[in-house]
Amino acid sequence: MLYLKQREEKRLRAGHLWIYSNEIDTKRSPLKSYSPGQCTTVATPDGRPLGSVYVNPHSLIAARVFDEKKSRALDQALFENRLSSALELREMVFDKPYYRLCFSEGDYLPGLIIDRFDDCFVLQINTAGIEAAKDELIKAIEKLFNPKTIVLRNDSASRTLEGLEKQVEVIKGDENPAIYVEENGVRFQVDVLGGQKTGWFYDQRINRQNATQWVKDKTVLDVFSYTGSWAVAMACAGAKQVTAIDASKPALNGLTENAKLNNVADNIETVCEDAFDAMQNLQENNKSFDVVLIDPPAFIKRKKDLKEGIQAYTKANRLAMSLVKPGGVLISSSCSFHMSQTLLQNCLLKASRKNQRNLQVLGYGYQGPDHPVHPAIEETAYLKTIITRVL
Repeated sequence: MLYLKQREEKRLRAGHLWIYSNEIDTKRSPLKSYSPGQCTTVATPDGRPLGSVYVNPHSLIAARVFDEKKSRALDQALFENRLSSALELREMVFDKPYYRLCFSEGDYLPGLIIDRFDDCFVLQINTAGIEAAKDELIKAIEKLFNPKTIVLRNDSASRTLEGLEKQVEVIKGDENPAIYVEENGVRFQVDVLGGQKTGWFYDQRINRQNATQWVKDKTVLDVFSYTGSWAVAMACAGAKQVTAIDASKPALNGLTENAKLNNVADNIETVCEDAFDAMQNLQENNKSFDVVLIDPPAFIKRKKDLKEGIQAYTKANRLAMSLVKPGGVLISSSCSFHMSQTLLQNCLLKASRKNQRNLQVLGYGYQGPDHPVHPAIEETAYLKTIITRVL
């Protein structure tokens, strides 16, 4: 039994799934007595059970609730139940099997990410609890889906915080699988072994689809383009010319292949350079575009980085905005949880003032429904996109 300190149960009763080490009565339930990933029941100081958790004594988040019932095991039956529920949601929204199947706390399986590419399942196991139950998880996936390929992309930074080793492994299927994704009628090849995260970013799917309304017969700049999820989609939507910037040559090679795959290679040019330097060079050469898309990596990973991160977002958007033709569109995104929509909009406003441009907000975008937000965990609502017109 894991006992909470006096009155620390309030957050759990409100539906939160995380228990921090300083919320635990370590005299009655010493954390060092638990092995990483061990399941137990969490209880109030007077012994009333609040649910089942798995524990990691080496992590700041010392326990995570995975069920509201006491003495529940993190077993195959539980995984089957949660993944079946997750599948039901995705099949309500998407007509093809390409989506994030499991979004950790958002799907009430804290510590687990699963991206589905038809009959290929890519797993990120980010906590000791899911790691300890990995065999039961695989059994559940096999029973529900019988996939051709299962890949473990266990190389996230959070595994280090959990005291887990990093590894990338194909546990079923071809050692070098050729994996494709279909999104909004466009086809892409995905590097599930060596690409960023699981190789693809499903969270922007709806925002990319919404962006296509602005690009027909337009010139487009895609900053931080990666393998072309925005650039190729915009070219397929009728953009006259797309310029894609990324610092990674392998990523741009992937973009070129994806452009060829969709017969739009002639409409896309790539620039392999640091995004800030590339935008500065374009500005100095008086280049401008009808539509500019900027979807950077998370500049703010920790709360203490907020001030520096805001400066980075402001600079990036100032440079991007300087490249938008008068009356053109800037679509700006942030995947940093600590960068709220309000803060991002303030960055855009500040950037517009520095550029002596006026700005009109045309709409907002968020992560897709295959990344459901847990209503008690604000960290699960991390993605925001703002569509603006630059005058």
